[in-house]
Amino acid sequence: MIPVVVVHGGAGHVPREQSEKSMEGVCSAARAGYTILRGGGSSMDAVVETVTQLENNPIFNAGCGSVLTNKGDVEMDAIVMDGKTLGSGAVSAVRNIANPIQLARLVMDKTSHVYLTAEGANQFARSMGIPEVPPESLVTEYSRMRWKKNLRLDANPVECQMGKMGTVGAVAVDSEGNIACATSTGGILNKMEGRVGDTACIGSGGYADNNVGAVSTTGHGEAIMKVTLARLILFHMEQGKSVEAASDLALDYMKSRVGGLGGVVTVDPQGHWAARFSSLQMIWAAAQNDTLHYGLYSGEHFTQSINDPH
Repeated sequence: MIPVVVVHGGAGHVPREQSEKSMEGVCSAARAGYTILRGGGSSMDAVVETVTQLENNPIFNAGCGSVLTNKGDVEMDAIVMDGKTLGSGAVSAVRNIANPIQLARLVMDKTSHVYLTAEGANQFARSMGIPEVPPESLVTEYSRMRWKKNLRLDANPVECQMGKMGTVGAVAVDSEGNIACATSTGGILNKMEGRVGDTACIGSGGYADNNVGAVSTTGHGEAIMKVTLARLILFHMEQGKSVEAASDLALDYMKSRVGGLGGVVTVDPQGHWAARFSSLQMIWAAAQNDTLHYGLYSGEHFTQSINDPH
């Protein structure tokens, strides 16, 4: 099996001055995941490491750099899923931890549950020895500025959602043919306290099944949940559609049925992959066969050797 990892840094619109840093971040995360796969590591290890790197990068809306709630706080959601066992772990509305994706994995590995939320998830984090970080360490100047701007009565919510890449995620197939997905987010700007979007919901924010493939999604969370986007794509793949066709069919349906825009990264058990989106942009990268693939706009697809300097 030829291993592959595919990464997204969120769908939406990113200002030109941030697009270069965003692309560097996604490519760097893809390299990190691919290094694990190339060394014989598991797809789960690869997607968690990939997403951890994006959570630690303040450019992205996950971990440090998350958008703020209407009260000016950070509440984060994350999910992992293992295609071999259909094991999954998810957390939502967690606060004061640097890497929700690692907490989601612990939910999968160390509990009999799939999903922990809010204070219960934070209590579990403490019991697992995950250090709490000061709330302000997750808040960037940029997030604070956009939060304030969006509180104004004349604020344009669409404009205010722009300028920050959304949810981050990854899918991978390892050398043994096992498949995994991971997705993490700070949610949507100025969301109500306690709002949970698609990311942590199995079948919406992500899904992985060795028999079919894996998907990680990004975009308008409420719309993604209404069509269970990740599972819908895999349904089309079960009907014999390619990764690309299945992704496009489901994104088109979400747009026509509920008016939602978004993007996905998808893989199948043979290592075929796709990065597809209905939004103006989605920052993505993939690594396979020692080649790095990446793009931002529809139809854009650049490649370089994985060994080339960054």
